[in-house]
Amino acid sequence: MAYQKLGRDASARKALFRDLVTDLFIHERIQTTEAKAKEVRSIAERLITLAKRGDLHARRQVAAFVRREQVTGDQDAIQKLFDELAPRYAERPGGYTRILKLGPRRGDAAPMVYLELVDRT
Repeated sequence: MAYQKLGRDASARKALFRDLVTDLFIHERIQTTEAKAKEVRSIAERLITLAKRGDLHARRQVAAFVRREQVTGDQDAIQKLFDELAPRYAERPGGYTRILKLGPRRGDAAPMVYLELVDRT
């Protein structure tokens, strides 16, 4: 499987992807560069498909990747993924995310995008 290194070593790249995926599940829309969004998209789609299965093994696989960050008072990102997002996409066979281009970033002209979940509320 080919991937972009994004100018980081393996551990920094994995931490970046974990943070971006967790924020995507919490906020349902994140602003990032186009290269990062394309990499994070495949990870997020894989995790949503796991959450649709809904069994204990799938929950543990997701928990091994997603950070435990609080969404609301007692709900974390994993709980939101399994309780809200997975039922929302139960009938959808894939394609849970979309990338909307925003234009170049002001400082370095990097192409910026919104990575968002489709059918978000």
